[in-house]
Amino acid sequence: MNLFILGVLTAVLILFMFGRIRLSSGKPVIERAINRRLSEGPYIVAVGGGTGLSTLLRGIKSFTRNITAVVAVTDEGGSSGRIRNEWGMLPPGDVRNCIAALAENDSELKRILDFRFDRGELAGHSLGNLLLLAVTEMSGDFSTAVEKMNHLLSIRGRVLPVTTEGITLMGRTKDGLSVKGELDISAHGRELNEIWLEPLDAKPLPDVLSAVDDADVILLGPGSLFTSVIPNLLLPDFADKLRDSNVPAIYICNLMTQPEETQGFNIVQHLDWVSAAIGKTPDFLIANSDKIPDDIVERYAKEGAEPLYLDDGQRKIIAQMGCECVETGIMSVFDSEKEGRVLRHDSRKLASVIFKIIRRLNDS
Repeated sequence: MNLFILGVLTAVLILFMFGRIRLSSGKPVIERAINRRLSEGPYIVAVGGGTGLSTLLRGIKSFTRNITAVVAVTDEGGSSGRIRNEWGMLPPGDVRNCIAALAENDSELKRILDFRFDRGELAGHSLGNLLLLAVTEMSGDFSTAVEKMNHLLSIRGRVLPVTTEGITLMGRTKDGLSVKGELDISAHGRELNEIWLEPLDAKPLPDVLSAVDDADVILLGPGSLFTSVIPNLLLPDFADKLRDSNVPAIYICNLMTQPEETQGFNIVQHLDWVSAAIGKTPDFLIANSDKIPDDIVERYAKEGAEPLYLDDGQRKIIAQMGCECVETGIMSVFDSEKEGRVLRHDSRKLASVIFKIIRRLNDS
């Protein structure tokens, strides 16, 4: 069967199934009350990509539906990379994950969208990526397809690709080696001296810029430093908008370093790169203070990853940068069929910390 035809069929199937899930869940009166409360919540712009951003969105959607998720589009791996190379479409994977995260019944939708074919020409492709491919082909534009998905699935908020232009991550190491593409950047992250996008004049979507104007707070991360968070900030117009905005910005630090990409980095080094990309230091930094279990630390260490904690020296430097540190327990450990015990941000704990900061800002 033609891949496009199958994509259309998956679109119809998923929308039908998810419509049934939504219609069968909850009571109308309760739903109206919840929606009214969520519609009165603060306006949030969350910037990132990968697992980190979708994890964040699952938490904050319980407090507000006024969310704009700005998603990086430089992914080169897996199903997204194949679709990008074979169809010339922007990589759909991170956008798909964020749409699922903001859905009313995110666990059911995620299970459906994450279904991955294991044979034939579709082997390795996820159902959700094919859905976005199908809707893009039908609408003729990736951003229009994403907007349609936002509305059709009635998500709590809005997901936007940061740009619809085909962009490529570029970098140069301290030794002068040129690196190209997300995979190469990730492999040389700890050696990077500079990073940029090509084309240099790529433009963010107008709706991305207007979302910043309406925001009460900007969230940066969590997520891979050089391949999820910073790619968004390398678009000059978007970086300028964030730099010139008076909207408070919060950088959410990762729980662990990433092998090769940020191996050996501390939290200050993460913050330095983010600040350099924007042109100013975020107003707040959220860092984990929970003790990570020894077995998790040992397993991750074998891969080259280490826990990220603040110490007195880092706290002093960050304060001098004009950034307020918020240290609290925001980690969670769960069992994964593929990976065993894995470490993630706790969506609800992280969201609670963010909204405490927002309430404090409003009170002041």
